[in-house]
Amino acid sequence: MIARLLSAPLLIVVLAIGMGSGIDALVKGTAPEAGLMQLVAWRFLFGAMIAAAVFLAQRRAMPRGEAIRFHAMRGVVQLVSAILFFFALTRLALAEATIIGFTAALMVPFVARVVLGEAVSLRAFAITLVGFAGAAFAVSGGTGTGGDDGRWLGVAAGFTSAMLYAVVLVLLRLRAVREDATTIALFTNAVPALCMSPVLFGLAGPVDMADMPVFALLGALGYSVWYLMTLAYARARAQLLAPIEYTALIWSAVFGIVFFAEIPGWQVWVGAVAIIGSCLGIAFEDHFATRRATRLPVSDIPE
Repeated sequence: MIARLLSAPLLIVVLAIGMGSGIDALVKGTAPEAGLMQLVAWRFLFGAMIAAAVFLAQRRAMPRGEAIRFHAMRGVVQLVSAILFFFALTRLALAEATIIGFTAALMVPFVARVVLGEAVSLRAFAITLVGFAGAAFAVSGGTGTGGDDGRWLGVAAGFTSAMLYAVVLVLLRLRAVREDATTIALFTNAVPALCMSPVLFGLAGPVDMADMPVFALLGALGYSVWYLMTLAYARARAQLLAPIEYTALIWSAVFGIVFFAEIPGWQVWVGAVAIIGSCLGIAFEDHFATRRATRLPVSDIPE
């Protein structure tokens, strides 16, 4: 009975979303003292080690040169997106950062328009405007770290991160039909780790060995979220699982209250209704094409 429950796609998604929100809370609590760049570098290194072990265990064939160059480009964009989102977590409440992350779903159709030449309907444009209005309203009444300047830097970093992650999703759409999730996961972690290697070798100063267990945990959780999401989307329709992803707001609110004494204001919840409704409207507008192609949640900022 327990085994059947643990294999249920809905439960898998709930678990993965909770783990992803746990990563955000861990980053928010650790980054200010450990150092943001140190945290990012070691998180991706440990993630790359796990991904490489799985890749070798499954005896996957290494992609050709053209695919490697493509993944290198995607990995750099993803790295910048991750750094910006982690920075936003240090300046905003968890619930606010989560809501801003949801806007990646709203940006996907417009990025696909530029990259793939896909048409954007007037209805999708209108829905997007509603969603961004909801996001702006959600962050209008909050408080941040480091005063107003620090808070609005966090807001700007969060929205920029979401835009870049939308680019990552569209790029994934170009490759996901040709490559398996294990190969994609390897490059998702390995490319950022290589880019951050100067930090690993001391460019950002010596690392505190007491932080290593946290960095390792972040790497393991990051890979686990990716694996669980891929597993769930392989077993159930995207239309069924998509709404569950927005429980991230509940997880973030709970973690924010318990660990950081962050109580979301009413603006957060009103804005959340608008943006989540808009995200689902956009998803149904294009029949979840991006989700089906990538088997990834468009609302989840890479961890």
